Amino acid sequence: MEDTRSGASGIVLGDPVPWFSAPLIGEGSFSLSVAAGRWVVLSFLGEPANARAEQELAELFRCAELFEEEHITFYGVLAAPPDDPAPYLRRSGAATAFLADYDGAIARTFGAADMPRTVVLDPMLRAVANIPWDHSDGHAETVRNVLRSLPAVDDSAGVALTAPVLVLPRVFDFSLCDTLVRFYDQIGGKDSGFLFDVEGKTTKVVDYRLKRRNDLVVAHPQLREAIRSQVVRRLVPAIERFFQFQATRMDRYIVACYDSAVGGHFYRHRDNVNVGAQHRRFAVSINLNKDFDGCDLVLPEFGSRTYRAPHGGALVFSCGALHQVTPVTRGQRYAFLAFLYGEADAALRESNNARLHQSAAQYAVESDRLFPEQTLTQRAG
Repeated sequence: MEDTRSGASGIVLGDPVPWFSAPLIGEGSFSLSVAAGRWVVLSFLGEPANARAEQELAELFRCAELFEEEHITFYGVLAAPPDDPAPYLRRSGAATAFLADYDGAIARTFGAADMPRTVVLDPMLRAVANIPWDHSDGHAETVRNVLRSLPAVDDSAGVALTAPVLVLPRVFDFSLCDTLVRFYDQIGGKDSGFLFDVEGKTTKVVDYRLKRRNDLVVAHPQLREAIRSQVVRRLVPAIERFFQFQATRMDRYIVACYDSAVGGHFYRHRDNVNVGAQHRRFAVSINLNKDFDGCDLVLPEFGSRTYRAPHGGALVFSCGALHQVTPVTRGQRYAFLAFLYGEADAALRESNNARLHQSAAQYAVESDRLFPEQTLTQRAG
């Protein structure tokens, strides 16, 4: 759909585009990495003082009914601060927002520095349309025609997609599941929050709009050993067989609880984008009970299909995959959650200690081995 490449530093149709973050006009920030799973419209509008910017924007919003959070999202990119942000804030919502690119870095990356344009991305953040303002059939009209032709996200590939998730039954025996649930109920959990980088340092943030979950760290030595033993015997070989990855470390021993009484959920995110999480390779979620509704895994880049592990079984997926946990609508879901990684990743994690916030616990390299030292040496050999 028009220009195969846009400008000397532009994008190539069909290729994944570079991820970026930017402040929103108003409050908050935008990260392209978590916008996947929908058709994404990036409209580079240049400077707001240019009368044509408002003209093109008004024309684009003639099809505003198409902008829906789970279908098509629209982001207008501004090259300078608007004199009056009100018109942009009025147009903002769950599926529309405006981004500040005042140094022009994003526009240069997308080839829009010299000629404003609109770039459309598929749900996997690959460019499918690149329409400049000087398009022979008219910029806004061409964009509208493209957007009206886009299918539902679940039909974006032309065939139904299945995410690369390993569903493995019988990882924990039921007695261990019951023990961990009782352990949680006796002690209780705390707000887990999520990792967020602030001024280059990884810290924990609590925001119920994005996540509502309570966690309990399993510190009891015998329980930890029971968990480690069953993970090593029943889960690690399957990961090596199906993902061709040798896991030797496990980050976290926690029992998590999503409670319907408070709307437990976890909005879309990736598990390895923060400095304190770069070592993570595979996420592991083991269901400890089954008497609940909702609270299923969705990987939006592959559509709206949900995934659930059986009682005592595990879901395993890449920490780089965009995912979310839908709200629990009945009961409480208890789960054991962990991340698996290897020796090179452990070295990276140790080197990132200096980049953790002072309130964060420092990583001790001997703290999370899945195998005794002798066995680990044999495996490495």
